[in-house]
Amino acid sequence: MVSLEHRSLVTAARTLGKAIYLSDEQMLAIVGLILSDLGRIDMAEGLGDLSGDRRPYFDRPLSSFAKSPFESFTFWEVFQACVEEVEDFATYFRCVCAIHKSRCKYDLILTSQPFPTSDQIAPRVLLEFGLSDPVALATWMAWRKWLFDLDNRAGQETGYLFEPILAAALGGVSFPAPRSPVKRAEDQSRGRQVDCIVELDAYEFKIRVTIAASGQGRWREELAFPRDCAASGFRPILVVLDPTPNQRLTDLATAFEQAGGLVYIGDQAWAHLEDKAGTTMATFLERYVRRPVAEIADRIQTPVDLTLSTGPDGNVSLRFGLLDGPYERVIRRSATDAPLPGLYEE
Repeated sequence: MVSLEHRSLVTAARTLGKAIYLSDEQMLAIVGLILSDLGRIDMAEGLGDLSGDRRPYFDRPLSSFAKSPFESFTFWEVFQACVEEVEDFATYFRCVCAIHKSRCKYDLILTSQPFPTSDQIAPRVLLEFGLSDPVALATWMAWRKWLFDLDNRAGQETGYLFEPILAAALGGVSFPAPRSPVKRAEDQSRGRQVDCIVELDAYEFKIRVTIAASGQGRWREELAFPRDCAASGFRPILVVLDPTPNQRLTDLATAFEQAGGLVYIGDQAWAHLEDKAGTTMATFLERYVRRPVAEIADRIQTPVDLTLSTGPDGNVSLRFGLLDGPYERVIRRSATDAPLPGLYEE
């Protein structure tokens, strides 16, 4: 008998907005991946044939999740068996599904993000008009706007993803302002949005704290958060993954400490998360969050050259040179926008 709790968890794990729905086959493929992650192939082989794709998640294309490794069993049979046998399996499953859904959504964004119209980019011409040929300038501006739009969407989708998976890994709950137990000190009728509450600890997660000004009102809100937590009976805890120092980060850390809270930055943040997560979810954090972020952070290079172009089919071709050789990627497009001309920079 499937419990209401598990049915609710799986229903939420399947869907993301109107565009993304994970089938039983996709979810069973994720189950097989998790059992491989956790060294439980013995259990997987008892449920079905896992002689197929055993590569780590990020080594596999999204399309590889279309086939179930457990063809003789239903999703619920496999899921229930895993929940009973594997510690924190349901939470691990929910978090991997969250990442997979977000990657599927961003794949749709890449295929359909529209190219900018002339009305969108023409008003920006005054900063560079006359510095190059008008056709070259228009081409540069169009590509720049499209890449900016993609980067902005990537930042949004990543932001939406980080908070819930970190909260889940800690066994906590996120609260929107209307339902939050943390109230504003100056107005007890109004709550404060909280990234994660675990018992009497109230967490604020940040990928990074930048020096860029976001308005004095917004910054006062940031500094008031730890005081509001303490006044509401919670210990404020700041977790910042990027250790890059700046005055804003110093000021925010000081505000948390003055309110009786704790501050974890960089390696200390990761160590705290993995310690609180327990063995199973620490494996998730290492495989699916910390390792990918660290690997890219260590390998960023400035391209020697860059070529962006669209072909007759509308697909975008990206080519650039690195110190260890050339790189090429094709983004297959479903949009019907007129192709942009090629752009080459040295």
